Amino acid sequence: MSTQDVVKTYNDLTNQNVERINSLGELNLKVAEKMAARQMDVMNLFMEQGVRMMKLATEAKGYSELYKGQADMAREMTEKLMAESKTNMALAGEIRDDYRGWLDDAMADLKEGNTAVRNAVTA
Repeated sequence: MSTQDVVKTYNDLTNQNVERINSLGELNLKVAEKMAARQMDVMNLFMEQGVRMMKLATEAKGYSELYKGQADMAREMTEKLMAESKTNMALAGEIRDDYRGWLDDAMADLKEGNTAVRNAVTA
């Protein structure tokens, strides 16, 4: 192999690495967007709960009605948070699979790159 072929091989590998890092950045951005959306959903639940609690506190006719309303809201919120937790666990599994796929692709590219370098150097 000529010097130009060796340089071309290294340039190709450099370009592949840049593409790999860019794809990791895109994956990180996608994950951050998903996680931010999930956090906003949970924060909206808490905001709604606060509004409902304030409404109950101002409209309750007595302590027993307030207490019963608070207990009902706590139960509902617990159920909603459990559902959110299950959704978040499923999302974590998807994210894990996305990163695993990226890593598998990167390792395959790395093996190809090692072979290309070995061939360029020994030729």
